[in-house]
Amino acid sequence: MAKYIGPKTKIARKFGEPIYGPDKYLDRKNFPPGQHGLAKKRKKISEYGTQLQEKQKVKYTYGLLERQFRIFYERASKMKGRKGENLIILLESRLDNIVYRLGIAPTRAAARQLVGHRHIVVNGDVCNIPSYIVKVGDVVGVREKSKSLEVIQSSLSGLTTSRYSWLEWDSTTLAGKYINKVDRSEIPETINEQLIVELYSK
Repeated sequence: MAKYIGPKTKIARKFGEPIYGPDKYLDRKNFPPGQHGLAKKRKKISEYGTQLQEKQKVKYTYGLLERQFRIFYERASKMKGRKGENLIILLESRLDNIVYRLGIAPTRAAARQLVGHRHIVVNGDVCNIPSYIVKVGDVVGVREKSKSLEVIQSSLSGLTTSRYSWLEWDSTTLAGKYINKVDRSEIPETINEQLIVELYSK
């Protein structure tokens, strides 16, 4: 499957936000990449452009391709409640995102790789599908023979409790429980999901 493997700072500079985590280069050059980056920053973006940019930002944040993102949006549209919030909650429920939020991996890309390489278990069974939707009550943990992996040990160094209220972490078993659906207000990323809804509603 195709995926973006280029410089992440370039993408972060495009949106003006550290969507992949703290970035010292973004701090130094907080303007769009390219020869005319500073000039672009001064140009007024159209309504459509603003909506498209927000969708692209969320896609890069969660590491999805266009077709995958559209499937999640259509799924969110069929759920009760507000489409935008449903979309974000669905994206937050992806297995690779849960692995990242639990602290098992330092980034979502690393979490996706751990899942794909069969290092992660859900309710005791190996799951190698990053887009698997974790349900409330599910327990996500590290496979027994993978617990000594350096990338996992390094990421979990010093972690004793979960950083997020919707997850529960057990440092002795290296497993976490999805205790309740995330509340939209608790998601730390700066996302305006209503712009995405407006874009797809055209």
